Amino acid sequence: MKELVEYIAKLLVDEPEKVQATEVQSEKTIVVELRVAQSDIGKIIGKQGRTARALRTILNAAGRKVGTRCILEILE
Repeated sequence: MKELVEYIAKLLVDEPEKVQATEVQSEKTIVVELRVAQSDIGKIIGKQGRTARALRTILNAAGRKVGTRCILEILE
Protein backbone atom coordinates (compact mmCIF):
# COMPACT_ATOMS: atom_id res chain seq x y z
CA MET A 1 0.00 0.00 0.00
CA LYS A 2 2.85 2.33 0.88
CA GLU A 3 4.42 1.92 -2.54
CA LEU A 4 1.12 2.67 -4.29
CA VAL A 5 0.62 5.94 -2.39
CA GLU A 6 4.26 6.98 -2.91
CA TYR A 7 4.05 6.31 -6.65
CA ILE A 8 0.89 8.36 -7.14
CA ALA A 9 2.11 11.20 -4.90
CA LYS A 10 5.43 11.48 -6.75
CA LEU A 11 3.54 11.96 -10.01
CA LEU A 12 1.49 14.81 -8.53
CA VAL A 13 4.12 16.96 -6.81
CA ASP A 14 6.92 19.30 -7.94
CA GLU A 15 9.50 17.82 -5.53
CA PRO A 16 9.13 14.03 -5.80
CA GLU A 17 12.35 13.39 -3.87
CA LYS A 18 10.69 14.75 -0.71
CA VAL A 19 7.74 12.35 -0.86
CA GLN A 20 7.83 9.91 2.03
CA ALA A 21 5.24 7.32 2.98
CA THR A 22 5.28 5.12 6.07
CA GLU A 23 3.01 2.23 6.88
CA VAL A 24 1.68 1.43 10.34
CA GLN A 25 -0.02 -1.95 10.49
CA SER A 26 -2.40 -3.46 13.01
CA GLU A 27 -4.56 -6.58 12.78
CA LYS A 28 -7.00 -5.55 10.04
CA THR A 29 -6.01 -1.93 9.43
CA ILE A 30 -3.14 -0.29 7.58
CA VAL A 31 -2.47 3.41 8.15
CA VAL A 32 -0.36 5.05 5.45
CA GLU A 33 1.20 8.34 6.55
CA LEU A 34 2.20 10.58 3.65
CA ARG A 35 4.70 13.43 3.96
CA VAL A 36 5.48 15.85 1.13
CA ALA A 37 7.28 19.17 0.82
CA GLN A 38 5.45 22.11 2.38
CA SER A 39 4.97 23.70 -1.05
CA ASP A 40 3.31 20.52 -2.38
CA ILE A 41 0.68 20.04 0.33
CA GLY A 42 -1.92 21.89 -1.74
CA LYS A 43 -1.32 19.65 -4.74
CA ILE A 44 -1.83 16.51 -2.67
CA ILE A 45 -4.99 17.83 -1.01
CA GLY A 46 -6.42 19.47 -4.13
CA LYS A 47 -9.37 21.82 -4.49
CA GLN A 48 -11.85 21.14 -1.70
CA GLY A 49 -9.93 17.95 -0.88
CA ARG A 50 -10.78 16.22 -4.14
CA THR A 51 -7.29 14.85 -4.82
CA ALA A 52 -6.93 13.56 -1.25
CA ARG A 53 -10.36 11.96 -1.47
CA ALA A 54 -9.38 10.27 -4.75
CA LEU A 55 -6.16 8.95 -3.19
CA ARG A 56 -8.15 7.57 -0.26
CA THR A 57 -10.62 5.91 -2.63
CA ILE A 58 -7.83 4.20 -4.58
CA LEU A 59 -6.16 3.08 -1.34
CA ASN A 60 -9.48 1.77 -0.01
CA ALA A 61 -10.12 -0.24 -3.17
CA ALA A 62 -6.63 -1.75 -3.08
CA GLY A 63 -7.08 -2.59 0.60
CA ARG A 64 -10.39 -4.32 0.06
CA LYS A 65 -8.81 -6.45 -2.63
CA VAL A 66 -6.38 -7.87 -0.04
CA GLY A 67 -8.93 -7.88 2.79
CA THR A 68 -7.67 -5.01 4.95
CA ARG A 69 -8.92 -1.55 5.82
CA CYS A 70 -6.61 1.24 4.66
CA ILE A 71 -6.45 4.79 5.97
CA LEU A 72 -4.45 7.65 4.43
CA GLU A 73 -3.13 10.41 6.66
CA ILE A 74 -1.49 13.43 5.06
CA LEU A 75 1.04 14.93 7.48
CA GLU A 76 2.76 18.30 7.29
